[in-house]
Amino acid sequence: MSILINKNSRIITQGITGNTGQFHTRAGVAYANGKQCYVAGVNPKKAGEKFDDIPIFGTVAEARKQTGANVSVIYVPPPFAAGAIDEAVEAGIELVICITEGIPVRDMINTKYKMIGKKTLLVGPNCPGVITPDEVKIGIMPGHIHKKGRIGVVSRSGTLTYEAVGQLMELGLGQSSCVGTGGDPVNGLKHIDVLKMFNDDPETDAVIMVGEIGGSDEETAAYWVKANMKKPVVGFIAGVTAPEGKRMGHAGAIISGGKGTAQEKLGIMEECGIKVTRNPAEMGKLLKSALK
Repeated sequence: MSILINKNSRIITQGITGNTGQFHTRAGVAYANGKQCYVAGVNPKKAGEKFDDIPIFGTVAEARKQTGANVSVIYVPPPFAAGAIDEAVEAGIELVICITEGIPVRDMINTKYKMIGKKTLLVGPNCPGVITPDEVKIGIMPGHIHKKGRIGVVSRSGTLTYEAVGQLMELGLGQSSCVGTGGDPVNGLKHIDVLKMFNDDPETDAVIMVGEIGGSDEETAAYWVKANMKKPVVGFIAGVTAPEGKRMGHAGAIISGGKGTAQEKLGIMEECGIKVTRNPAEMGKLLKSALK
């Protein structure tokens, strides 16, 4: 078991002919170790051509029709990325993972509105992607640091996702799936959505949840954990020293009106039974202790 993606996922790359799309599609193909998970690319100007052995189609709808694809990953430049998400949603793709950083907030507000009532799940934008170790990698994360196991990881930060995974590996703990939700203020799946999936996954025993300053996603997730989670959750919030009103890293990482501070988030998480650390170097050890 895993969440969101597995070895049977059939993936479209939107933006497959750009340098970033080419590089990470090749990396994903290599990670799948011969399994043909990446089945199509989309570029309206290069329909009928191939990238390596992957056929390129003019539209997502045509790519889905011809290949049965159920996942799309987006490496389209920021001015066109929201439109790429819209196209995948309209084509009925089940899961869209948008890696692109810098999409205008207004574009994403419009896209989220268009998604109301649709079946598509969105991860991102401005995220590292999703990986189910030893099965399939969709995104920009380094595949070699992951291995199959029973720990779920959900994070707003790509870099801290890798840090958590690296610590787990040093302790001999593999991962069921790792999900980078992205750091933009308007995005798709939140911590609570991913935690629900891990809670229902029989092959996930515990979860590391990494958050950031800004917004209330972590607090919302914490209250849900207190009421519903059947598995241990450990947490870390980046930005303890961030000054109010200054954006730190991600577009969504800003403390506004005294709300969304790291200390506030950590306090609520502790109240809700989540074991937290204020030292990012202790995430793995804290998780291992929670398993005992």
